[in-house]
Amino acid sequence: MNNHDQLKLTDMNYDKDRPVAENPLKIEDLTFRDGHQSLFATRGRTEDMIPIAEMMDEVGFWAFETWGGATFDTMHRFLNEDPWERIRTLKRYIKKTPFSMLLRAQNLVGYRNYADDVAKAFVERACENGMDIFRTFDALNDFRNFETVVPVIKEHGKHFQGCICYSMTEPRMGGEVYNLDYYVSKAKDLEAMGADSVCIKDMAGLIAPYDAYQVVKALKAAVKVPIHLHSHFTSGMAPMSQLKAIEAGVDIVDTCMSPYAYRTSHPAIEPLVMTLLGTNRDTGFDIRHLAHINEILEREIMPKYRHLLDDSKVSIIDINVLLHQTPGGMLSNLVNQLREMDALDKIDAVYHELPRVRKELGQVPLVTPTSQIVGIQTVNNVLFDDENERYKMITDQVKDLVYGLYGKTAVPIDPEVQKKALKGYERGEEPITCRPAEVLEPELPKAQEEVKGLAVDMDDVLIYALYPVTGKRFLKWKYGKEEPPAEVRPRTLADVKAEEELVRKAKAGELVEKPKKEAPPKSDALRTFNVFVDGDYFEVGVDEVGGSPVLNYIQQMPTQTPLQMPAPMPAAPVAPAPAAAPAPAPEPPAAAAPEKAPAAAPTAAAEGKQMLAPMPGMIVRYEKEVGDEVSEGETVVVLEAMKMENALPAPVSGTIKEIGFSTGDSVAKNDVLCVIG
Repeated sequence: MNNHDQLKLTDMNYDKDRPVAENPLKIEDLTFRDGHQSLFATRGRTEDMIPIAEMMDEVGFWAFETWGGATFDTMHRFLNEDPWERIRTLKRYIKKTPFSMLLRAQNLVGYRNYADDVAKAFVERACENGMDIFRTFDALNDFRNFETVVPVIKEHGKHFQGCICYSMTEPRMGGEVYNLDYYVSKAKDLEAMGADSVCIKDMAGLIAPYDAYQVVKALKAAVKVPIHLHSHFTSGMAPMSQLKAIEAGVDIVDTCMSPYAYRTSHPAIEPLVMTLLGTNRDTGFDIRHLAHINEILEREIMPKYRHLLDDSKVSIIDINVLLHQTPGGMLSNLVNQLREMDALDKIDAVYHELPRVRKELGQVPLVTPTSQIVGIQTVNNVLFDDENERYKMITDQVKDLVYGLYGKTAVPIDPEVQKKALKGYERGEEPITCRPAEVLEPELPKAQEEVKGLAVDMDDVLIYALYPVTGKRFLKWKYGKEEPPAEVRPRTLADVKAEEELVRKAKAGELVEKPKKEAPPKSDALRTFNVFVDGDYFEVGVDEVGGSPVLNYIQQMPTQTPLQMPAPMPAAPVAPAPAAAPAPAPEPPAAAAPEKAPAAAPTAAAEGKQMLAPMPGMIVRYEKEVGDEVSEGETVVVLEAMKMENALPAPVSGTIKEIGFSTGDSVAKNDVLCVIG
C-alpha cells in the first residue's frame, strides 16, 4: 500500500491516518522579510508581525527569515524603528523556530563593501541579538568577500548558509559564463569554506523547472551539505521549479504565507503543503492552522499596506522578466525613478540599454547592490547621453565597481568604460585585484567619534556607520533630539477605514455633503421654460414665491455659456425693477501671500549660474562651501538617487555664492542646489 492509499479524505480530515514522511521537505518562511520587501517595499512593521508570531512558531518551519536585506535600511529610514530591536522583540514571541537573515557578505545590509572592523562588529552584534542562520551572498559571487564575516559566524556557533546568486546571459542556463560547471564549482568552494548549507539564490525568478532539476541534482552529487532553493515568483515558474527541485532531492525551499506570496514575492506555502500531502516529502504542516494565520493577515494586517501594493497590472506574473532578466524590485525602482523624473516614456529605452550596460560592467548578476548599480547607470545613460558620448554621468558606485571595490566580475569590464569611469578617480586609475576590503581603512573609530554623545551602544554606532546621513537622523528621533515626521508614523486600521470611507464617498459623489431641503408644493403660477446650453436642452420650471414669475434680467457670468431663452409671454406683466442699492465701497485688495520657498533655497539676490538637480534624490553632502572657488567639472555636491550616489560637477568655474540645501534634505528635479558666480 502506498502513501496515497493510506490517506482518507472523505471526511475532510486530511490528518486521519496521515503517515509521517520518510524525508519531509524543510520550509523556510519569508513572510517577515522578503515577502513584504518584495510586495510593499519592506514597509512591514514589527507591531504587525507580533499578532501571528506565536502561531507561526507552531507551524514547524525550518527557519523564519526575519531580518537583513533591505529591512535595516527601511526600518530606520522610513518606519522610525530600531532594526536591532526587531530581532529582540520577535525572539520574545518565537521560541522554537530559528531566525535567518540575509547578509550581503562584506556589504552587510548596505550598498557598498564596509571595512573589516565594521563587518566583524556587525556580525557579532547580530549573533548577540539573536540571529541563528546567516544566509550570506555576494552580488558578484566573489567569495573573497566572505572571508571576514564567515569566521565570526562560525565562532559564535551559528549556521553559515553560503549562497550562489543564480544568473544567466542566455534564455536558459548555459553559455560561456553561468553554466552548470559554474554552479557546481561555486558550491564546492562554499563547502570548503565551511558552509553548513548551500543556497541557490534565484532573485529574479529565472530558474526554469528542468534547469532547477539539473542544478539540484548536480549539487547533491557534488557536495554533502543540504541544498536550499530560493526563487521569486515573478515569472510564474517558481512553483514548478520547486517541484522539479523536490524531485531532484532539494532539502529546503522558501515560501510565504499566501497573502504575502506571488507577484514579485515567492510561492505560497499552502498549495505546496497540499501537493506533497501523503508523499515521502510531506511537510507535516496543518493546513487549517495555516488558514487561521492567513485569516488574521487578511483581516487585520494587510489592509494597512494595501495602498503600497502595485495594482497597475491585472496579471500576477511578469513574463517580461524572462526577456530583460530584471528582478521585480529592481524593475519597480526603475519605473519609480523614471516617473519622478517625468521620463516614464523612456522605459523601453531603459530595457534596451540595460543588457548592454550589464555586459559592459562585467555581466554581473542582477541582485542588490549590483542591480541598483546597473539599473541607475542605465537610467543615467538613457537620460543624459547623446549621440557623441555615452556614460556622461557615472555614479560613484559604478566607479567603485570598475575599480574593484565590489570584487571580481564574471567577465572583464569593457576597457573603454573602465578608462572613462576611473579618469580622475580618487583611489587611482588602475583597478585593484586583491580582496576589496584590504584597501579600506578602519571605519569604527571615526564613526564612534562622530556620534559621541548621541549613540549609547555599539548597535547605535553601527546604524550610523552603515548609514551616516539617515542613521544619524534616526538616532536623533530615537533619543528625542528631533521630532519624527508624520510620514514615518504607523497606520492603524482606523486610518484605513477612514480612507476607505473617503474613497467610497468620492466614488458616490458624496464628498461635498449638501443640506437636504424639503421641496415646497407647486403653485398654479408655475411656468415652464426651455433652456439650451451648448446644444443640451433643459426644461426648467419657475414658480415665483407670492405671485406670477417676473423676469427682470439675465445675468451672464463670464465663464458660463450664454443661455438661449424664449421671449417672455405677453400675459406676464413685467414689474419695474427696484432701484439698485448703492454699491458698497470696495475693500482694499489684500496683499498677495508670498509663495513659500524651499528650506534654505537660494534667494533671487544671488547672481550667477544656477546648478540644478538633474534628478530627485537626497543630499549626501556638499563638497564645497559658500565662498569656495570651484572649477568647471569639479564635484560640488553628492546626490543619492535610489541609494546610488552621483557626484554632480560644477557647470562653470567660479565662486560658490549660495548653497540651497543641507545634508539629508530631499530635492526634486530642477531644484537649485547652488549658485556659482
